[in-house]
Amino acid sequence: MACVTLGKTGIQSPKNGFGALPIQRVSTEYAALLLRKAYDAGFTFFDTARAYSDSEEKIGHALSDVRGKITIATKTGAKDVETFWNHLETSLRNLRTDYIDLYQFHTPSFCPKPGDGTGLYEAMLEAKAQGKIRHIGITNHRLDVAEEAVRSGLYETLQFPFCYLATEKDLALVQLCREHNVGFIAMKGLSGGLLTRSDAAYAWLDQFDNVLPIWGVQRESELDEFIRYFDQPPVVTGEIRELIEKDRRELIGNFCRACGYCMPCPMGIQINSCARMSQLIRRSPSAGWLSEESQQMMMNIESCVECGQCKSKCPYGLDTPALLKQNLVDYKNILAGKVEI
Repeated sequence: MACVTLGKTGIQSPKNGFGALPIQRVSTEYAALLLRKAYDAGFTFFDTARAYSDSEEKIGHALSDVRGKITIATKTGAKDVETFWNHLETSLRNLRTDYIDLYQFHTPSFCPKPGDGTGLYEAMLEAKAQGKIRHIGITNHRLDVAEEAVRSGLYETLQFPFCYLATEKDLALVQLCREHNVGFIAMKGLSGGLLTRSDAAYAWLDQFDNVLPIWGVQRESELDEFIRYFDQPPVVTGEIRELIEKDRRELIGNFCRACGYCMPCPMGIQINSCARMSQLIRRSPSAGWLSEESQQMMMNIESCVECGQCKSKCPYGLDTPALLKQNLVDYKNILAGKVEI
């Protein structure tokens, strides 16, 4: 397996990064099993966030004895300096470490800069001067914020959604990172579960030598797939190319990426699940999508008052209320047996 150097940070990692958001959904013991198995197999880059409930604590529990052999990236969603320092100290404590390799602003709505009045970037610099963080990064879903961050020269890494559903603008962003020597960390390589072939996802991303994919892992069977790629990395074959082209025809453009920027809904609609139910129910079959709880979740779409808040906040420019209504109609037809899945 090839290695990636994250731009000017000099951080190197195999092209398998461990995305630790999903381990907040499993027990501490099971999370430790996954994390330790990943480390033993060759994973060295572990990405988490203060917002991922107990994910940091689970990493600290499982990997503190090999701290010097791994790279830990975490994030703060702080909007003020006091919260920034609170988040940082909490993360250090949870991770059982005295430094964080890569500290990232977590999907801010703007690009934090010195002198912008928030004091956030200045706090990053002070934390770095104190030795509590080693490198400064940013994550985002908004293309304009991402481009500004890369061009600013203030950030050593960018974390951004990137998979084989990428647009020309996404591809240009990867090239922009290369030109500015900014490390590119690819999140949502499986598009939040809409892409179901990890070999195709890995093979496509492997074509970009400056991109480090991080894979969200919740089950040992999922981890085993990526472990196999250390010795047998998938390549883009004719069959995989056909699959990618088919998925792009079906999904590219008007689909919900589940980024959550539209949330919360004033009417309590779970937008980032409901607006993509048609794809989920077909591409990731599960009895859970038709459970009583899921039915209640979907029927709540009927309470939509079309206030427009979700539409105005979508970084992808989607007509979210229309998507919700389309998904509800489709869902009702599935429940009634009018549509096969």
